[in-house]
Amino acid sequence: MSLSEFFDMGGYAAFVWSSYALALVVLVLNVWLPWQQHRQSLRKLKRLHRQQKASS
Repeated sequence: MSLSEFFDMGGYAAFVWSSYALALVVLVLNVWLPWQQHRQSLRKLKRLHRQQKASS
């Protein structure tokens, strides 16, 4: 089996590689989106804390 045969996947390369790409996108989003939300929540909490300290 040559490397080009492996990447061709017996004629099903478009389906196989697109499935791998879609799975990778989902995995990346499963990490990135909660991380972004966490950062946004921390920024909001810091802003609220500063406002509370300023009004005290």
